Amino acid sequence: MRRLFWLAMGITIGALVVRKLSAAAEKMTPAGIGASIAEGLRDLADAIGDFGADIREAMSERELELRAGTGLDAPLPDAADAAALRRGSHAADL
Repeated sequence: MRRLFWLAMGITIGALVVRKLSAAAEKMTPAGIGASIAEGLRDLADAIGDFGADIREAMSERELELRAGTGLDAPLPDAADAAALRRGSHAADL
């Protein structure tokens, strides 16, 4: 019984080692290296896209802050208010 256990243990460990070595050898082939480079480029493109999205979001938030701070989003005066403003500015010039 003990010999059967160690035989099964040896076969299992041997199979695992062969699988790991085969995977490592596959990564060293030109196709494996190309796949690694392609995966790295995809990850880089995803990171650049995420960075751009973060920049656009922060830029729009900052634009809203600036518009609120400068009053650019305030409603335009109607015609009567504009006429009163013009008369007031001309009267000050005289």
